[in-house]
Amino acid sequence: MFDRLNELESKFENLSELISDPEVIADNNRWRSLMKEHSDLTPVIDAYREYNRVTESLEEAKELLNESSDEDLRQLAKEEIKDAQIALEEISAQLKVLLLPKDPNDDKNVIVEIRGGAGGDEAALFANTLFRMYGHYADSRRWKTEIMSSNENGIGGFKEIVFMIQGRGAYSRLKYESGVHRVQRVPETESSGRIHTSTVTVAVLPEAEDVDVNLDMNDVRVDVYRSSGNGGQSVNTTDSAVRVTHVPTGIVVACQDEKSQLKNKDKALKILRTKLYDLEQEKQHSQLSAERRSQIGTGDRSERIRTYNFPQSRVTDHRISLTLHKLDAVLDGDLDEILDNCITQDQAKKLQGAE
Repeated sequence: MFDRLNELESKFENLSELISDPEVIADNNRWRSLMKEHSDLTPVIDAYREYNRVTESLEEAKELLNESSDEDLRQLAKEEIKDAQIALEEISAQLKVLLLPKDPNDDKNVIVEIRGGAGGDEAALFANTLFRMYGHYADSRRWKTEIMSSNENGIGGFKEIVFMIQGRGAYSRLKYESGVHRVQRVPETESSGRIHTSTVTVAVLPEAEDVDVNLDMNDVRVDVYRSSGNGGQSVNTTDSAVRVTHVPTGIVVACQDEKSQLKNKDKALKILRTKLYDLEQEKQHSQLSAERRSQIGTGDRSERIRTYNFPQSRVTDHRISLTLHKLDAVLDGDLDEILDNCITQDQAKKLQGAE
């Protein structure tokens, strides 16, 4: 591990010089690329330098203990040795996590798809609740949310809603949300007070950039049609809705939320690229099934990951055996405790697999 850290420190020092070089700064694309690399390495190097600093303090304390005859100084040295040894264990564990291979998608924006599952209108209403939850979470991290397409059920719910969340690290945290979300509550229309169970599926996909997917427009069929449902002026009176079909895979994406046909087409193609990128990743993951099974939140949309119980104000994440009695706060976007635990367990399993 320390040979690797020494190599990274040399690389970091070289990057520090390069990003200050006027010739490099003049080449904006290169400078931005080097700055990102420098930024990614900074936490590792900071931790490694702290490890070396504590190691030096430990050696000095040991030397003082061996050479001093003053009992007060010897006692002080013993305490410093104990503190340093504890600190070194903690930093060493931190370094092992920091050196784990990073998911190349972690810094990407995400496209989130929420669909009502079992439960009809009640599932659609909860799909809207989850959409608001992710919107509040995005706001708390100063990320931007943009609706790509939606299909309302007429009573305030969504049969399906697709939206983008833009912000650095969005995928690194929200990827753990993929799966089946189950809700247990008494619907407003239920006169007998019986608790109903409904499900909603969530898919979190890293946004595909043009360089990620080679999309041949000859493989894409584009259909335009008149929008339906709620909309502003001209939405329902012009052929502004767009449906794109990727013929080789059969993937279909429809967008009608914008008044402009061009904007709807742009959004539909963005979703299509992301779906094709996800399809390619699924193929790669299937070849690494053992690794995939060892991770939390790898995007298995058939897996029930969480239950929201309204009568007991309880949220349970089944993957990490975590139960919180603060349903209102979670639905208001307070997701960090759950996501931090998912990340910790994911890292622990990766470390286990690396040993």
